Amino acid sequence: MAFFATPAPRTGLLVVQPLRRKQCAGCRRGPLPMLVLEDGAPRCLDCADLGHLVFLPRGDTALTRRSREESALSAVVVRFNRRKARYERQGVLVEEAALARAEERCLADAEARRRRRVRDARRRAAEDVAFTDAFAAEIRRLLPGCPAGRARAIAAHASVRGSGRVGRSAAGRALSEGAVVSAVVASVRHLDTPYDQLLMGGVPRHEARRRIAADVESALEAWRRGGPGSAR
Repeated sequence: MAFFATPAPRTGLLVVQPLRRKQCAGCRRGPLPMLVLEDGAPRCLDCADLGHLVFLPRGDTALTRRSREESALSAVVVRFNRRKARYERQGVLVEEAALARAEERCLADAEARRRRRVRDARRRAAEDVAFTDAFAAEIRRLLPGCPAGRARAIAAHASVRGSGRVGRSAAGRALSEGAVVSAVVASVRHLDTPYDQLLMGGVPRHEARRRIAADVESALEAWRRGGPGSAR
């Protein structure tokens, strides 16, 4: 026996989209795109006193809910799915004025959400700037010889939101020494040593890191002492 995937509400009307050509048992019009079964006989929407309603397809849950709230008369529209052997909800019939009011409510909500997104984006941007500043300051505290511009660039790169880089890790957000130094090491490795060229030349990553390890440590040590070192 067929069953409803989404049962009709307890206090509501049910309209069917027929799979076969059907004629209205009252006015004999057809084929009917939608019908109401009354005592087993198909009736067109006009004969069922639903002809003034408009169809709202499924898909927008908020709009559907509000349309039904605004509409004094509504009906659930279903169609039989042969493959699944059940009726499935296709949308609702509601009063046109009710749909218009529901759309206005949804648009107001959409505008409110847009404004909230703008506020949230501004807040996150301010937080990101503050965090980048703090990260750069921690680099300069640990490695006073690191140029201010370079520290800022390292911090900005490491702390990009959603990047998964060390600055966004739990340790990075806590400004732990290990995370901060790791960000600096990565920058020196790529910008101040032949590491990238070694990788492009086919040298395995671990071997490439071994070869440039002394250069990296030399740059870090110079920055720890407060000198310019070999890094630019």
